[in-house]
Amino acid sequence: MKQVDETMTIQQALKIDPELASILMESGMHCLGCPSARSETLEEACMVHGLDIEALIDDMNVYLEQTEM
Repeated sequence: MKQVDETMTIQQALKIDPELASILMESGMHCLGCPSARSETLEEACMVHGLDIEALIDDMNVYLEQTEM
């Protein structure tokens, strides 16, 4: 089963499934194309944007579970 975690970079998460970009955008993370997205972990990006990392990871993993069915 595909899953993301807080230690992955945004780029790594998007390699798992590019459609995760919509979840990131909806959460307020509009910087997916910026250079930081290549090296910044999801946890670091959430800290910068004031987002709840646990909620974001849960949303992303629920999406991934649903797409595997």
